[in-house]
Amino acid sequence: MAAAAVRAAEELAEREMAGRDASHDAAHALRVRDLALSLAAELGLSSSPDRLLIVEIAALLHDIGDYKYTKDNAEDMSIVERFLEEVELEQGQREEIVAIIKGMGFKNEVSKKSVVEPTLEFAIVQDADRLDAIGIARCFTYGGSKKNTLHDPKILPRDNLSKEKYMSKDEKQTSINHFHEKLFKLKDMMKTEAGKKRAEKRHKFMEDFVAEFYEEWSGRA
Repeated sequence: MAAAAVRAAEELAEREMAGRDASHDAAHALRVRDLALSLAAELGLSSSPDRLLIVEIAALLHDIGDYKYTKDNAEDMSIVERFLEEVELEQGQREEIVAIIKGMGFKNEVSKKSVVEPTLEFAIVQDADRLDAIGIARCFTYGGSKKNTLHDPKILPRDNLSKEKYMSKDEKQTSINHFHEKLFKLKDMMKTEAGKKRAEKRHKFMEDFVAEFYEEWSGRA
């Protein structure tokens, strides 16, 4: 049953995320799943198939109802909840998967208020998603899809963002500011040792890129 549920989750992600920009498409969900399973193996979870199933399905479905792709700017968990019932997962598994997805977003910690008590499964899936976010290509892909300005020195990065301000689609934003407002913060928000170790390398590469970008933008490079 587990293999069938995973395949059904892959198919749901491919179907529901089709047509999105490449920052939050099905390939993103598959990468997060692969990262999550890799972290789980490193953290000794390979001998617990029931827990691995929760990790894998939560990773595959975590962006199905993402507010950034809904008309009313709100999360929609209805598709995921209906799917979990259809594949006949146990109630406890369904509840944990839904809790992971609802609690893992950056917006839930942007005000430094944790919304869940993290289990290891939660920490693994969230770290995997954040590792995939620490990426230069994804940042510019998403910004381009929203027609955000690449960089404007007059638009400063926003400090002390509330959840509502972070989620707002109305405020003018730039792709470069997204590094300062979110991506540079992710390294210190990782919850597992395996995730922290991998984030260090990605973070350094991202810092070097942004520093070079400013040199090129100013004509100094």
